[in-house]
Amino acid sequence: MAHVIVSQHHFTFHPLLRAQVFQDTIFKMSISWKSILIFFFFFFQFCKLSSELEFPCDSSLHRSYPFCNTSLSITARAQSILSLLTLEEKIQQLSNNASSIPRLGIPSYQWWSEGLHGIATNGPGVSFDGPITSATTFPQVLVTAASFNRTLWFLIASAIAVEARAMFNVGQCGLTIWAPNINIFRDPRWGRGQETPGEDPMVASAYSIEFVRGLQGGNWKTERVLRDGFGEKGKMEEDDGMDSLMISACCKHFTAYDLEKWKNFSRYTFDAVVTEQDLGDTYQPPFRSCIQQGKASCLMCSYNAVNGVPACANPDLLQQARNDWGLKGYITSDCDAVATVFEYQKYTDTREDAIADVLKAGMDINCGTFMLRNTKSAIDQGKVKEDELDSVLLNLFSVQIRLGLFDGNPREGKFGDLGAQDVCTAQHKTLALEAARQGIVLLKNQNRFLPLDKNAISSLTFIGSLANDASKLLGGYAGVPCSQMSLVEGFQEYVETIFFASGCLDVPCASDNGFDEAILISKQADFVIVVAGLDSSQETEDLDRVSLLLPGKQMDLVSSVASVSKKPIILVLVGGGPLDISFAKKDSRVASILWIGYPGEAGGKALAEVIFGDYNPGGRLPVTWYPESLTNVPMNDMHMRADPSRGYPGRTYRFYTGDSVYGFGQGLSYTSFKYRLLSAPKKLSLPRKIDAKCSRRMMAQVVDGVSVSYMEVEDVESCDLLRFHVKLSVSNIGEFDGSHVVMLFSEFPEVLKGTPQRQLIGFDRLHVKRQQSAQSSILVDPCNHLSMADEYGKRVIPLGDHIISLGDLQHTISIQVF
Repeated sequence: MAHVIVSQHHFTFHPLLRAQVFQDTIFKMSISWKSILIFFFFFFQFCKLSSELEFPCDSSLHRSYPFCNTSLSITARAQSILSLLTLEEKIQQLSNNASSIPRLGIPSYQWWSEGLHGIATNGPGVSFDGPITSATTFPQVLVTAASFNRTLWFLIASAIAVEARAMFNVGQCGLTIWAPNINIFRDPRWGRGQETPGEDPMVASAYSIEFVRGLQGGNWKTERVLRDGFGEKGKMEEDDGMDSLMISACCKHFTAYDLEKWKNFSRYTFDAVVTEQDLGDTYQPPFRSCIQQGKASCLMCSYNAVNGVPACANPDLLQQARNDWGLKGYITSDCDAVATVFEYQKYTDTREDAIADVLKAGMDINCGTFMLRNTKSAIDQGKVKEDELDSVLLNLFSVQIRLGLFDGNPREGKFGDLGAQDVCTAQHKTLALEAARQGIVLLKNQNRFLPLDKNAISSLTFIGSLANDASKLLGGYAGVPCSQMSLVEGFQEYVETIFFASGCLDVPCASDNGFDEAILISKQADFVIVVAGLDSSQETEDLDRVSLLLPGKQMDLVSSVASVSKKPIILVLVGGGPLDISFAKKDSRVASILWIGYPGEAGGKALAEVIFGDYNPGGRLPVTWYPESLTNVPMNDMHMRADPSRGYPGRTYRFYTGDSVYGFGQGLSYTSFKYRLLSAPKKLSLPRKIDAKCSRRMMAQVVDGVSVSYMEVEDVESCDLLRFHVKLSVSNIGEFDGSHVVMLFSEFPEVLKGTPQRQLIGFDRLHVKRQQSAQSSILVDPCNHLSMADEYGKRVIPLGDHIISLGDLQHTISIQVF
């Protein structure tokens, strides 16, 4: 058992073996009585909740209503409810806290529950005050994205769905979870970038599809996957045959939302000025995929305006989602976003006009009370018609019916047996650990410093306030974890003696008063790990960063410790936003650098496994890490493309022309891999529709004296027939087994202004044993992956030579029209 020795100014923990043996003995003697007491406690709690919880179609008095008849269509049942409501009853449904309708036996419903990376406390629909007191807290989304593992994303969402249904059955969670957050992590200062899958629209799209499918019940029939292990390749079977939902997922925040509070700009008043080109191939694709392929049943419109029109009052945006992309569900505002249309953005002259505008645009429900208080007045003034409310309520009740809320007692339904025993299960906790393992990114490993030999180390020093505080590892939108483990605690089974000093009092690190203690104990141990980075004091909802450097005096702490330690130090970085750690990257006294983000409840154990070689890191950065100089670029400039004429460097790896600290997709391993391209086409012929209009859209240009052209995707006769596979072999030529992320990029011919420098078109994660090989097959859809947006936002496929790259390998595909 490890001895954790904490500096004198901090809490001291000395676990004694004799005391532990005594405690274990008492525990074994009393375990049977404890089990009996726990059983009866939960039994009586469940019985109590069963009698207290209300649900529609309960009593014989109400079961005769058509909306309770499960043999009718969803639309017919929803229309049945509408036909029975008074105007006032309809209005009372327009808030996230929908009122009850006692005469129809319909109880109140709270639409707002959160489950971004585990059931969270942010929404009023969730409570941990009941028989279920905690839920599995998975790594923050950006960490999970770093795994580049579709199956993992799906399984995490599936586990969240199980725990949400279990909590619903005991009255502690709603069935409408407002996740995922799939905004593009455009600016590294954004306080909520940690909640997203990163900067690449292709990755964000893939994540949205898997998360929504998992959350809405795609894994209910394949629960065995959680028991049998975690695949690193492929994705689960798609099941679109049923309208029923296990949980309703909500894609947010629509759209071009990535600024909280920066200088004089606030998310409540910010007008995101976005080109049609950037909307078409950066901001919108994740939402389109979330709806079209993921089949999300909810969309959340954001606070900000887009090109002068508040997102929740923008018919072009909302109708595109419903009519063009086929949204089958409801659209909610972000909380109080309808009020901001009038009160902060001053877009309308009256409250009633604000309500009329959002309803006409296509929004269905207001998170907040603004519509409860002002809709009747809007109707009285003739600005809103009652049949507009009927269209809104049809969407809302349809989703509730799909969730089974009007099918009688939910405990008698197909999810009725889920309860406390299905939350914080061994399988879910192991999944959280696996997610943390796969998301850790090794950024530097000088002279193969890692992994450490667990048999040759007797003492270890941890420096940094983040090292001994488990709560700092969870990230935003977290709940109550099943169990919390700090980084220090995660190492106790590996090292006998652990020294700890915070060095800095907290993450802001305004003072160096604790440096002397940190320096002193850094001289005592065999190895030193310095934990630095961010927490919610630096990045969170309503708070953007102003610098990319380590906060306060953290940089000085790292350098001071590195200068006195016996051996070069290991630097562990906590937090979501990219950091400019150029000083550590260049410093030979910093041997290894690992980014763990916000790794969730199992982060401490996962990091220990990586550092001691029980797990070979394979994560890749899902965002570019920029130098501090990027903070000179205005955060409110939403342009993705670089503009040299005004010294604008562009955003994300696709367009950024400046230097970077670490690039998108970077990440090291303890082993080495080699690629071999097995098959890929050399030519691709696009069949086009034959008509005059199409011919006019076949644009020809001259670039550097060479005639090139492009074709609009809508003119391609059949996109499905153009899909092809790139088959490749990955060989592990090192001495460690390990998982490896294969990333396939494309460089387009420069046909159009604003062509990306390169673009990710496919990825896969493979586990390859040492001195062995594995094969992968990446599906490429030219209409999606080999296209870009023109200046009008139209998707076009550039004709000519596309260079496909895989590491150092390159392959040319010539695209022509016939």
